[in-house]
Amino acid sequence: MATKKVQGRFGIFSFFTGAGFLDLGFEDAGFRCYLANEIERDFARVYRYSHEQMKKPMPKFGLCEGDVCDYLADPKISKGLSSKICDARKEMELVGFIGGPPCPDFSIANANAMGAKGTRGKLTGIYVDLICKQNPDFFVLENVKGLLSTAKHRAYFNRLVRKLQSHSYATTFRLINALEYGAAQDRQRVILIGVKQSLCAAHMDAEKKEIVDFPWDDFVKYPISEVEKVKWPATDLFVENGVRQMPAGVIRELTVQHWFEKNDVENHPNANDFFVPRAGLSKMQKYPEGDDSKKCYKRVHRWRYSPTACYGNNEVHLHPYKARRMSVAETLAIQSLPASFALPDDIPLSSKFKTIGHGVPYVAAYGVAKSLMKYLQEVKNA
Repeated sequence: MATKKVQGRFGIFSFFTGAGFLDLGFEDAGFRCYLANEIERDFARVYRYSHEQMKKPMPKFGLCEGDVCDYLADPKISKGLSSKICDARKEMELVGFIGGPPCPDFSIANANAMGAKGTRGKLTGIYVDLICKQNPDFFVLENVKGLLSTAKHRAYFNRLVRKLQSHSYATTFRLINALEYGAAQDRQRVILIGVKQSLCAAHMDAEKKEIVDFPWDDFVKYPISEVEKVKWPATDLFVENGVRQMPAGVIRELTVQHWFEKNDVENHPNANDFFVPRAGLSKMQKYPEGDDSKKCYKRVHRWRYSPTACYGNNEVHLHPYKARRMSVAETLAIQSLPASFALPDDIPLSSKFKTIGHGVPYVAAYGVAKSLMKYLQEVKNA
């Protein structure tokens, strides 16, 4: 008996999944995840554990802990993926790929970034090759803003776009900021979206092969132009366990304190997961609340948003009013994860922070997913 497709339902296959922040946003927006792929063992462990804690179903075809390159290089694995996509299409109207290839080789913060020639940089091209080979109905590619920030990286990005367009995709891209969607974090990301030209012929510029009416702004809560007009507090004297009232005119949802309270970070399962310095505590106490100007120690301000929560290159984020580093629970809140999202005890603390720092802020993922859901529904009903 043939499986009946569900009208208005769209399936996704996720690559470079990490701990699943991007996936979670798409699942909560109404997409069904059929398969996730992640090579890092600790990331995969967090993915499984968090799904269990939140009582979220695992992908129908599971979480594959393998190298994405195998989907191109190994004929048997490639054929298996094609078969799974065919099975998904029996149930869903459309099936697409989502993924954020590791991006330090495009990061402007990485002085040794090698771009497309770097070991990690090559993975972005491999993801595009996989899209072209497997031919999903739509795709999402997420990467750092550095992909657009230099002439060399931008030229590479343009080549990837042209390749996707030559494989019958209409494309649109945008540099988003997590602040736009309600996260208390200044984190920019490039989002490239493609939809098969045969599906969106009435919604594209045929000559440029570009989507012309994608609803990027429909789920933006705080336009950056409005955020920049706010008189955010700069720095204040650090007072351990001190109380400080929210300044007038501040957007509360975009503040660190709002997310600390929303996620009840002091009672979160990962509340006590933070590094305790063997030395230098007195030095850390000297940094004013809100002083994020230094390369290493950055103390966030409770009534302002945080710098990008990416813990590498010796960058340390300090708690606004406690004499310590930020905890895992607090960093999850900065990444706008639901309060029920937790990390297991049996992975190293350094891996926990690495896992969190590599993820897409949940509310940004959800906002992008809602925009794509709306667009796909429109083109299917055209």
